[in-house]
Amino acid sequence: MGMSDEAIARAAEAIEAAELLVFTAGAGMGVDSGLPDFRGDEGFWRAYPPLKALGLSFAAMANPRWFRDDPTLAWGFYGHRLSLYRATRPHAGYAHLLAWGREKPLGYEVFTSNVDGAFVRAGFDPGRLVECHGAIDFLQCFAGCGQGIFSADGVSVAVDPASFRAVGPLPTCPRCGGLARPNIVMFGDPHFDDARLGDQLDPQRARFEAYEGARLVVIECGAGTAIPSVRHFGEETVARQGGLLLRINVREPQVPRGHVGLAMGARAALDAIDGALRARQGRG
Repeated sequence: MGMSDEAIARAAEAIEAAELLVFTAGAGMGVDSGLPDFRGDEGFWRAYPPLKALGLSFAAMANPRWFRDDPTLAWGFYGHRLSLYRATRPHAGYAHLLAWGREKPLGYEVFTSNVDGAFVRAGFDPGRLVECHGAIDFLQCFAGCGQGIFSADGVSVAVDPASFRAVGPLPTCPRCGGLARPNIVMFGDPHFDDARLGDQLDPQRARFEAYEGARLVVIECGAGTAIPSVRHFGEETVARQGGLLLRINVREPQVPRGHVGLAMGARAALDAIDGALRARQGRG
C-alpha cells in the first residue's frame, strides 16, 4: 500500500466515524468541473486572451474600479463568468460530499471562497453554506444607493467573444436604475456589501458552538495559500473543535502534524475515498 493509499484509507475511516463533516473549497474544486485555472497570469490569459493584449491580470481585472472607469470591460469579464458558471455542471465529487454529509447525525457545513454557486447547484442546503467571497448569483448597486443585495436571476449579459466586452444593456439597480455589480469581494474593494455573508456566517458560528465535542472531519478541496481564507478556516476549526483535517491539493497538500494531505485533484481524491468507503461498508 502506497502513501496515497494509506492516506485515502485513513480519510475513509475518519469520515465513516464522523458525526459532522465540514466541506471547505477553493478554486481547485471548480477546475475539475472544467472551470478555468486562474493561478498565474498565463492560466488567466488562456481563458481571456483579449486581456493578455491589454496586460491585465486576474488581480487587475477583479477590481471594482472598472465598473466606474470602463463598465463594458468590467461586465464583459463578470458577465462571461456569470454565463460560464451557470452552464457548468458540478463534477461528481460534489455528489460524493453531499451523500456523505447527509448520512451524518449532525449533517454537514460548507465554507468556500468560490463565487461560482456550484454547491447550491449541486444540491447542498444554502442554509448550511458560507460563501466568504460572495457569489456571482447576487448583485449590489455600484453606487450604494441603499437597495441592498438582490438576485441575479433573470440577469444576463451579452459578451463579444473577440473583445470580452459587454454589448447591449448592463445590469442595473432596481431601486435607482444605476449600474449594478456582482456581490463578490474584489481586490481593493471597500464597498462590498457583506450583509448576505453575515447572514451566512452568524448562524454557522452558532451551530459550531453547539457542535462542541462532536467527531468531525474537515474535507478541504483545492484551497491554496495565495489567498488562504479557506485553509485558515479549516485549520482553526480542527484546532478549536478537534477532529481531522483532510487537505486535498495538487500543489500544496501540506498539513499540520497528525492530519492528512493528499497531492491529488479534488475529483480524483473524492472518487478514491468514495471507493474506499464503499469497500468498508461492503457496497463494492
